[in-house]
Amino acid sequence: MPAHELALLATAELDIEGRVPWSSNATYLVNLLRDGETAGQAIYKPVRGERPLWDFEPGLHRRELAAFRLSEAMGLDLVPPTIIRDGPLDEGSVQWFINADHQQHYFTIFEQHAHLHGQLRQVAAFDLIANNTDRKSGHVLIDENDHLWGIDHGLCFAADFKLRTVVWEFGGEPIADELVEAAARIAKSVPLDIAALLADDEVMALQERARWVVEHREFPVDESGRRYPWPLV
Repeated sequence: MPAHELALLATAELDIEGRVPWSSNATYLVNLLRDGETAGQAIYKPVRGERPLWDFEPGLHRRELAAFRLSEAMGLDLVPPTIIRDGPLDEGSVQWFINADHQQHYFTIFEQHAHLHGQLRQVAAFDLIANNTDRKSGHVLIDENDHLWGIDHGLCFAADFKLRTVVWEFGGEPIADELVEAAARIAKSVPLDIAALLADDEVMALQERARWVVEHREFPVDESGRRYPWPLV
């Protein structure tokens, strides 16, 4: 658990640097101030800036936090440290900002960095279990250490299976044993700190998807060709 980042996210003053362009919901880059000095940056998504959706209840910030906690429970280190707290525009999710190469995204990473395919398979397994309905290519980031991060998880954990992702290149391949073992832990029991953020039927569906991974041990194939988000990037 990234204790330093989480402590800073929870205690620093949030100073809005600016709004992130092209976001569906109000999303802000904030400076994390400690004694008046910038000690880091974060992405702040206030509840009051959410666009109403017909298939998700208000409170997408809780799903952002649930995604981080699921990543930690699975031992993936995929989702940047995330908390929920009050901010300049009231309560919202606050996620550690990743200094990434924004010329790179899922498609370029897959094509140019074969040594990172193992991490991309982790993204695929995570999205399957989390039921990510919006894994665009630009939601996969690469940092200076060749570590991959997944962001924008507000549209995860629906009870109905509605996976939409750009990550289909691994369809039909076996899922690595360590990922199956991670899924088995979720299938056995969803951690309370995740379950508390979701509805009861969403928790049950989360376990069912984890059981599917354990039973099939293979990445699914999109035979319909319709399980892609739009836009792709």
